[in-house]
Amino acid sequence: MNAAHIGELLAILGAGLAAGAVNAVVGSGTLISFPVLLATGLPPVTATVSNALGLIPGSISGAIGYREELRGQRRRLLKWGAGAVLGGLSGAALLLTLPASAFERIVPVLVGLALVLVVLQPLISGKVSSRRARKGKPARPDGGPLLLVGLTLASVYGGYFAAAQGIIYVALMGMLLDDSLQRLNGAKNVLVAVVNSVAALFFLVAAEFDWTAVGLLAIGSAAGGLLGARTGRRLRPAVLRAFIVVVGTVAIVQLVLR
Repeated sequence: MNAAHIGELLAILGAGLAAGAVNAVVGSGTLISFPVLLATGLPPVTATVSNALGLIPGSISGAIGYREELRGQRRRLLKWGAGAVLGGLSGAALLLTLPASAFERIVPVLVGLALVLVVLQPLISGKVSSRRARKGKPARPDGGPLLLVGLTLASVYGGYFAAAQGIIYVALMGMLLDDSLQRLNGAKNVLVAVVNSVAALFFLVAAEFDWTAVGLLAIGSAAGGLLGARTGRRLRPAVLRAFIVVVGTVAIVQLVLR
């Protein structure tokens, strides 16, 4: 085993660690790990499916790290999770049937729109709450059909590419729910774990993996998810929102220049 090969293995392990940490706090970890896999010579589809499977442990450990914030969310997570399963499978099927460039133009627009919603979330939430108060309608704890449809469509995108899907989830939930950003972040980690898992199961029978890359990403992302959750839970809402915007902006630049 030569030094160059060892360097590639360490790079994939480090990318998994970083991606797991960033995914737990914000999302967009795929934009760290996916380019590293491509740089090692993996074909784009093989890199995509290997990345999806390898980052599952990070999504799960990130959700575990947010277990306190997840208390009381079981009922709505079951409902959203059903949509995530449907969306994740649909996105995975699209990945294997559509050309690789199918989402290239729309992805930066989606992420940019999500960032605008994250920034405006306090204002939007305040206006929605005031409107509900005037009409005497209590807030629905699950966001209603509109949020379910939005999260399901976001899951289709997540099953297809996954870059910044967490930001889109947080933006949608923040706009339609009267809840803390940290609790929404915990819910986001669960949905990402569901989408990645069902997409990876689909890929297992329909696509080719690089199992070395999968294993290294899994080890790195599992540790990174716990580290990211520990750090993210300590951030004040304004700081967390700013971090989401910074990471999302970097993601947009990377997607446009790629």
